[in-house]
Amino acid sequence: MKLSVVLATYNEEKNLGSCLNLIKDIADEIVIVDGRSSDRTVEIAKKYGAKVIVADNPPIFHLNKQKAIDLALGDWILQLDADERVTPELKEEIRSAINNPLSANGYWIPRKNWFLGRFLTKGGQYPDYTLRLFRKGKGKLPCQSVHEQAVVEGEVGYLKNPLIHMADTSFRRYLRRWDRYTDLMASELKQESAQKDAVSKFYESLKFLFIKPTWWFLLTYLRHKGFVDSWQGFVFSFFSALRFPVGYLKYLKIYFFKK
Repeated sequence: MKLSVVLATYNEEKNLGSCLNLIKDIADEIVIVDGRSSDRTVEIAKKYGAKVIVADNPPIFHLNKQKAIDLALGDWILQLDADERVTPELKEEIRSAINNPLSANGYWIPRKNWFLGRFLTKGGQYPDYTLRLFRKGKGKLPCQSVHEQAVVEGEVGYLKNPLIHMADTSFRRYLRRWDRYTDLMASELKQESAQKDAVSKFYESLKFLFIKPTWWFLLTYLRHKGFVDSWQGFVFSFFSALRFPVGYLKYLKIYFFKK
């Protein structure tokens, strides 16, 4: 079975080489849709023999991921981000899965998330299952939300070996991603608000400013034992809870000043 590894990139020169170097021996083709990077991302991609298409860089970056999926010619698709790493153990498991005549149409892969100096083991962050491996024509991305998963037609199974996600190697990088996610949350709230009456909007304000951040922090830090991951666990729980009021305040700014 032929395997296509697909990515969407934007200014990933620091990550892309490490990602592609680990999958070059299992990929029958590498397809990358780049959002007009201003660094050496495209140059590095071509060094690894990737088929590169340069496109716009939309806020919902799943749009470019889906473009890469559509362009792939393999029997199977492995969709990665540039800051993810396929371990040797996962590589062998992928080989086995796609060459098994009784394989499912897709596979959830557990993911280990690197956060400010350590892998998060609690707080609901491991195993962080993500649906990244599927048969060509059986899986697609809805392209509606930043945290969405692929939708796969038919049976879906689970792999055992984790995908390494070097997401937040510095607090600066984390804040940059966090700012982008809260911008997208504000845009989604703006679209949804057009269908709501005044009472619903008032309840929504309470939910995003008070209820959801409190619930999320207690859920991740206490119930899911985020405190086990030292100060990194606290920072993760605090800022992931803070995204709700910040996203809502950004929505208010859009609603009142950029109608």
